[in-house]
Amino acid sequence: MRRTLLLAGLLLLFGNFALAGEKGGAASAEAVIKDPGGKTAGTSVLTQAAQGVDMVVEVSQLPPGSHGIHVHAIGKCDPPDFKTAGGHFNPHTKKHGLKSPEGAHTGDLPNLVVGPDGTGKLSATVVGATLERGNPASLLNPNGTSIIIHAKADDEVTDPSGNSGDRIACGIITGK
Repeated sequence: MRRTLLLAGLLLLFGNFALAGEKGGAASAEAVIKDPGGKTAGTSVLTQAAQGVDMVVEVSQLPPGSHGIHVHAIGKCDPPDFKTAGGHFNPHTKKHGLKSPEGAHTGDLPNLVVGPDGTGKLSATVVGATLERGNPASLLNPNGTSIIIHAKADDEVTDPSGNSGDRIACGIITGK
């Protein structure tokens, strides 16, 4: 009986892995975040989670303070202003801001706090996003997506970008 239950559990587990592969799901993704001069300013690791995509961003050599950070709709990071990354990732057509009654964009995240030494870390969930290819909410869509770090803090209300200022770093999200 125990052996049968164990076998059934293993079949269910491996069946789910096979199904994820058929749908084009990725277990994880990553981004190398660069400044306008092409120098690496940080990294991000993304993993599929129940409520979206968990993201851990670690940066160095950025100006101290709070910085808006968002997932943007296009996987392109042309310096110096990174405008090629487009607007915020917003497949559900919401307003901007984690505190907005009409928000938030799927790509809206809490501010990234950088310490006096130029380093910072943010762990957050991109709620409503997925790493499943072919899904409209996928961070691995045909146009790609990117992570943008802004010069100033996001006020988490003002549409479309929270008054977070210039784009100072960018990383293209790629599946692993």
